[in-house]
Amino acid sequence: MEPTEWPGVFRIGRDLYTRNAVPGESVYGEELRSESGAEFRLWDPWRSKLAAYLTKSPSGPLFDGVRTVLYLGAAHGTTVSHLSDALPDATIFAIEKSPTVFAPLLALARRRANILPILADAQLPERYAADVGPVDLLYQDVAQRDQTRIYQENASVCRARRGLLMLKTRSVTQRLPPAEVGRAARRELAAAGHRVVFATELGPFSREHLALLVGT
Repeated sequence: MEPTEWPGVFRIGRDLYTRNAVPGESVYGEELRSESGAEFRLWDPWRSKLAAYLTKSPSGPLFDGVRTVLYLGAAHGTTVSHLSDALPDATIFAIEKSPTVFAPLLALARRRANILPILADAQLPERYAADVGPVDLLYQDVAQRDQTRIYQENASVCRARRGLLMLKTRSVTQRLPPAEVGRAARRELAAAGHRVVFATELGPFSREHLALLVGT
């Protein structure tokens, strides 16, 4: 098990792992591996867009100095749980608007003290901004037509220092090729004063998804 360039993330070959904050517990059926007295969870890039991004991206300061995370579109908590492992000293505000999906997320948070789930709509950041405050990292994975606007509003209200937007291109429009949707999003972000410093498609793990690293 070798440490990677990202704090809290480890590697065996191309496979990524995080050190399990709740030993013995598999969150979504992932492999558990014990080594040197510690337990690690396989971080599956086919199940987590963030793992897909780390698998495909160059090294960089994505997690450096991160003490607060605003996660939009937390769903059941698959990726949130790995962030909880990798950033044990960080507070992760996990936003999810579906009450049905929120239930397992809440159960996950009861076992992981650094996850604070919030039942809310990411399109209305003013409803949770006072509870969240400024954040070091904004991570967005929502299937909305206006994803770029949602990112901008949350980044502004919560004064995000850095961001990673997982752009679901087919949720924006099915009339344009994914590459053109990505270029339009980058233009929109630039017009709002956000600097996209790295972009990568997430295929073959998540087809028609584009990851945009903003503001580092």
